[in-house]
Amino acid sequence: FQIGEIAKCKGVWIVPDMPKTRSGKIMRRVLGAISNNGDVGNVMTLANPEIVEEIQKMVAGK
Repeated sequence: FQIGEIAKCKGVWIVPDMPKTRSGKIMRRVLGAISNNGDVGNVMTLANPEIVEEIQKMVAGK
């Protein structure tokens, strides 16, 4: 069988950490915005806001 274009993976990045809330939940909204080159919104409430910029650089290839 063949995988449709919408389901094909375009890339995989190994990141040092995930953007998480102070209670430890992974912020999937932020990851989705990064992968779609969208606005991540306010990340100051995250437990580790610095990781967002680091992941953005990795995805952009810098």
